[in-house]
Amino acid sequence: MTLLPSRALYAVAAVLDVALHARGSPVSAKALAGRLDVGPRHLEAVLQHLVRAGILKGVRGPRGGYELGRERRRISVGEVVRAVERIEEPEPTGPDLIRQAIAPAIAQAAGEFLAALDRISIDELCRAAGPAGVPPQADFTI
Repeated sequence: MTLLPSRALYAVAAVLDVALHARGSPVSAKALAGRLDVGPRHLEAVLQHLVRAGILKGVRGPRGGYELGRERRRISVGEVVRAVERIEEPEPTGPDLIRQAIAPAIAQAAGEFLAALDRISIDELCRAAGPAGVPPQADFTI
């Protein structure tokens, strides 16, 4: 059971991919979409939310793409999720049982889940990905 919508999972994966692959040059949306096996149009909307939130920085031009907006240790998974998901607490409707007992309990659990995600940094995920996260890169230096 996954507690995060696929959009949020792809957002975290995109930020992690940029953190792992942007070594001196931006990561293109096309390369990101290919590695994440998702359509570029779907991913582009996610990336724009991340840029607006200051998590990623968009670089224009023929060699443009995306870079981290700040140090990876200062970006939390919770922040990434909030950037792409409209998290609001709607006024619960329905029977009193739902409004008075169930909805508040779910809201509290959701808050605790996001707080737990806030304690996980992109840097931690990079270290967890280890060598498996970055494919070997050819060195064409002469």
